[in-house]
Amino acid sequence: MLGLALLGSGRMADVYGPKINAHPGFHLVTIYNPRLASAEKAVARHGGTADDDLARVLGDDRIDAVIIATPTDTHLEYVQACAKAGKPVYCEKPLDMTLERVDKCLDALAAHPVPFMLGFNRRFDPDIRRLQTAVRDGEIGALTFLMSWSREPAPPPIAYVRRSGGYFIDATIHDIDLLCWIAGERPAEVFASGSCLFDPAIAAEGDVDATMTVMKMPSGCLAHVNNSRACAYGFDQRLEAFGRDGMLQTRNHRDDNLVRWDDTRTNASMPLKHFFLERYDASFYHALDEFHRALTEERAPSCTAADGRTALAIALACERSRREHRAVEPEYV
Repeated sequence: MLGLALLGSGRMADVYGPKINAHPGFHLVTIYNPRLASAEKAVARHGGTADDDLARVLGDDRIDAVIIATPTDTHLEYVQACAKAGKPVYCEKPLDMTLERVDKCLDALAAHPVPFMLGFNRRFDPDIRRLQTAVRDGEIGALTFLMSWSREPAPPPIAYVRRSGGYFIDATIHDIDLLCWIAGERPAEVFASGSCLFDPAIAAEGDVDATMTVMKMPSGCLAHVNNSRACAYGFDQRLEAFGRDGMLQTRNHRDDNLVRWDDTRTNASMPLKHFFLERYDASFYHALDEFHRALTEERAPSCTAADGRTALAIALACERSRREHRAVEPEYV
């Protein structure tokens, strides 16, 4: 059984803590936060011991690997420290918010090679994985369109928006990674537009809460993403792959999937899964399982730091496209 240190004790610690405890190949040794009181509160929920000394955590022989679940602007510091200490890393997405800082992460991993996995957890959602496999197996022939709908129930707090890096980096990056992974290619150009339709405070920060993005792949396949920071009926998450020989779709998840037909309704009565914590609950476990299998099988995890750089380059191109009102080529190099 591999011992883990969990860096961070906020919302994402409450996602990963239960998944670590449920996995037969992991056990939670330490929760780290430079604010010890916060780490102690997380330990009360998930177990392990609390620590506010990073050097002590990374020097602990009981720690076989580290999960970084801290704010994005701290990832570089922690990746560098973990790599130097020789500890394998699972890091929440995005790797960082600028390509310059991501490149410093890559430099650290090159100087101190350790297994590294980026937490694009949606790749590990069972429905999405089946769609991706079917596309790669040629079940619908050559792809022509890929479409992703990703709409959140309500706008986040403004304090979160200010640290998010913007809507494309914070949210659309999930869709970008998924569509590139499904298509097996990355876009030659992107065109994105956005509006602020739900929360004027987001507009005051120079950000948007509704976006549409089109990515043109080298094969000619067109990938479309629409995102919204608000959705009256819950967490709307759908994918569609349209090919020359057919179509594949993933549908929304509900607590009650029974469809009722009468003189007042022709649909399921329950609302959609409220947010990503519920909708993608299983995906976080499966992502950690991939990390565990990569470590025990001594192979590279399937979602890499390079994947994170690619997704960020595309997200930054989307933001540039929105601001400049034109198609933009992502800066991959």
